[in-house]
Amino acid sequence: MRERPHADDWASQTADLWRDCAGRSVPNARTYSPTEQRENEEAYDEALQTVEADIERADEPGTRDRLIASFARFSAKALGLDQESIDLLTSQFLPAGTQLAQWARRFDADLSMASIIQATRNAWTACGLQPLLGVPMKLTPSILGYSLLYPYTDNYLDDESISAEAKLWFSRRFRDRLAGQPLPPENDRERAVWALIALVESQYAREFYPQVFDCLLAIHGAQEQSIGQGSLGEADCLRISCRKGGTSVLADACLVRGSLDAMESRFAFEWGVLLQLGDDLQDLHDDMRRGSATLFSRAAASCKPLDGLTVQLLNFSARVGERMDELPHGSASFKELLKMSWRSLIIRAVADSHEFFSPWFLREAEQCSPFRFEFLRARSKRLANQEGLYAGLFNKFIEAPDHPQYSLEVT
Repeated sequence: MRERPHADDWASQTADLWRDCAGRSVPNARTYSPTEQRENEEAYDEALQTVEADIERADEPGTRDRLIASFARFSAKALGLDQESIDLLTSQFLPAGTQLAQWARRFDADLSMASIIQATRNAWTACGLQPLLGVPMKLTPSILGYSLLYPYTDNYLDDESISAEAKLWFSRRFRDRLAGQPLPPENDRERAVWALIALVESQYAREFYPQVFDCLLAIHGAQEQSIGQGSLGEADCLRISCRKGGTSVLADACLVRGSLDAMESRFAFEWGVLLQLGDDLQDLHDDMRRGSATLFSRAAASCKPLDGLTVQLLNFSARVGERMDELPHGSASFKELLKMSWRSLIIRAVADSHEFFSPWFLREAEQCSPFRFEFLRARSKRLANQEGLYAGLFNKFIEAPDHPQYSLEVT
């Protein structure tokens, strides 16, 4: 018997799990000595120099293969990944991202690099769910359609220059189209969104896969609730974060296979909340500038160190990892790769927002990073200063010939 999504129930249960992670000690994790960090930084710079050299000769054949080989060497040396994990990254995750970028550019030539990367991040989450649900990793029409919805819907609803009335009008029509109403598109944005929903419908017929569309409506409802998220209390911030993050990855999981059981649904929802809270920590500066209320921006605005909240997030990550280990599919190496990515996201966010943490916590957290925090911040600044060059390489990467399995023509 497959579970129909009950977003409020999952959100309430996940909020309880989050609260249970408060007041605990930092979970055990691998630590790095200063010598190991310096060696990793040398490997990082070596890989970065390879990329920058290839930017200068991006028109030469074999650029993609050279970059992938360099990434594999870097992953083995600096991140300590085993061969299975490296193969997963280089032969499955990276090609899926490239394929999505190529399809996205064919679908909409004006789609920005930032929007394509945003869609790729969601597609990687969906592809990461496939082995855990016993499905071969590949980009499917429904994953593609759902991932590309984000640049068209999330960014529109978050745009401060658009009136609340216009957002509500679009949101109502979007909800009706998700519910199956055959609405004719009123503009180019709706024409694109309707076409992406049609990609999902092409893989999952509504009458046979009702859970898919229940999930899509659930994430839409969570997006509506988060519109104009301003001055909120802690309980409301947590509720909105749980609903928005949880329903997003719950939809990803449902699109992987068409339906889920209770164990699979709960894990997907909790993973989504983990990613949402991790993103909230990562986006701390932007959220404070916009006045968006999250658990982390509220605490930072009140001049409270974020030590406790971040330890709580690390413990929550460990609990989600335990839930993942209960799933019968997916190798131990693959699950460890995902756990490492979650911890890395959190630790990297600490490095970026170091001014909001106590000196003691920063020293402890830095030991769990393969790189010194000062090094990470310096390299982030270097990459930002060369954004135009990397944009050029990105375009060359996705212009390489490929053979799409699905047509993306807008009808």
